[in-house]
Amino acid sequence: MLETSEKVPTASLNGLSLAFIGDSVYETVVREYLLRNGSMPVGKLHRLAVKMVCAKAQAHFFDVFEPLLSEEEHEILLRGRNASSTHVPKGACAIEYRKATGVESLFGWLYLNGKNERIHELFEVMTENLPEGVEEA
Repeated sequence: MLETSEKVPTASLNGLSLAFIGDSVYETVVREYLLRNGSMPVGKLHRLAVKMVCAKAQAHFFDVFEPLLSEEEHEILLRGRNASSTHVPKGACAIEYRKATGVESLFGWLYLNGKNERIHELFEVMTENLPEGVEEA
């Protein structure tokens, strides 16, 4: 991931702004994980990535992460979950989408605060708790 010496003031960012960057951080970590777990056709890599980044999977990880977070991380997770958005993608209900936004907000906040090690710790927890229907690579 990119390293920067200039910090973004995360305290003033709302949950959707944190999710904006967190979405790309989350997807990049998923793609790195899939590439590290063996060579396979790009089509299969894409299908596995989609299963791990969809709102339903992220909502599952919200529930997995919640008891493992520090107070500050938990506040960020909830800030993202409680953010107002009028858009809910196809294939997800509003609750799943809000939880997914919370997870993306957390990943965005961790990234912007240079907590890459924590991102990888949480991602390891994810790979140990994959939801039903998500195959390991």
